[in-house]
Amino acid sequence: MTPAGPAAPMPVVDIDLAEPGAFRRPGGRPRNGPSGRALGLVRLRGRPLGMAEASGHGPGELWQALADTALRDFTIGADATGPRATPTPAPEVSVIVATRNRAGMLRDCLDSLLAVAYPRFEVVVVDNAPADASTEELVRGEYGPAVRDRSPVVRYVREPVPGLARAHNRGLAVARGRIAAFTDDDTLVDPGWLTALAARFAADPRTGCVTGLIVPAELDTEAQVALERHGAFAKGYEPRVWSLRDPPADPLFPFTAGRFGSGANMAFRTELLRELGGFDPATGVGTPAYGGDDLLSFFRVLARGRSLAYEPGAIVWHRHRRTPEALEAQAFGYGAGFGAYLAGALVHEPRMLPALLRRLPGGVRYALVRSRERTGTGAGPDVAPTRIARRELRGLLYGPFGYLRSRRRERGRA
Repeated sequence: MTPAGPAAPMPVVDIDLAEPGAFRRPGGRPRNGPSGRALGLVRLRGRPLGMAEASGHGPGELWQALADTALRDFTIGADATGPRATPTPAPEVSVIVATRNRAGMLRDCLDSLLAVAYPRFEVVVVDNAPADASTEELVRGEYGPAVRDRSPVVRYVREPVPGLARAHNRGLAVARGRIAAFTDDDTLVDPGWLTALAARFAADPRTGCVTGLIVPAELDTEAQVALERHGAFAKGYEPRVWSLRDPPADPLFPFTAGRFGSGANMAFRTELLRELGGFDPATGVGTPAYGGDDLLSFFRVLARGRSLAYEPGAIVWHRHRRTPEALEAQAFGYGAGFGAYLAGALVHEPRMLPALLRRLPGGVRYALVRSRERTGTGAGPDVAPTRIARRELRGLLYGPFGYLRSRRRERGRA
């Protein structure tokens, strides 16, 4: 049995209530059933219902315990009837994966992309300020046209200036698809990922951006468990749509861009993203702003009058940071990215300043309450949730200054 306790590592599995006893690994490959304690993504005919945690002395008992937990705790709606169908005709999709010095992780990500069940897509790998040629050798040697003569096409490009937004813009510049989808090199994508994204775009021509569900690919360390219990990337299991035409009751909308999705699982109409100028190069990992590139783009899609949709059927499995030090650095980066996004929103959409000032006091209260709520989950002493929350709050306060520093650096380059 896996050791009990709120911070104990555990395997992550994927089960479907319509397939009794069957287990899959994150990313879709079959696996032998584990025993002990496990965290499972529970689906019904392909549609995700939620993450269930349960224990069992053997695979059969564990599967049933996960299923029982899901049936007790999750709402099974009328729309949980199966995955979305591929649009006809299927629009071509360009999948852009930015990477830097992580060839091992990138290989796993690319292997999962090659298993995606979608008829028309390409993969663009953007090597961002690499320290060596390992990524180029991997892509050209194992996935390039010289060794693969079938779809999807995997292309390699290099962006010499560090920064995630710059890397994404480099990929956007060469993308051939009508939809530009983005994920990170530390993810595994679900086989139905692109189908679910494309179906959302096809459902409404006003939709400019679609985000999807991000769940953990592994919980092998206490730090990974702590981040997952802290909230991680969770955005829920119900489809949602946001627009300025029909604003939600949320008094902070549209400035709560962190609720819309995350950059590890996002897609845009390529033409619209190019009209917006791509991603702000003063934001993103690898800059003094630490992040915010995804949030700022979500906000600008809404400000342009388009809709933003969240589709939980578009699933990406993310490998959380494995050490306490990396986890705290990531928490600071999340906070800084949100602060940088708010500053960038005013730079790009100054007409929204009065709306932001009206919502600012409530936003500060929301951040403080959210920080206190997230400190209540248990974890080991090396990854205490209070420290994670404090690092995130410090990052939030730093973010606007980081964004201004980054803009000055960009002007210097220009």
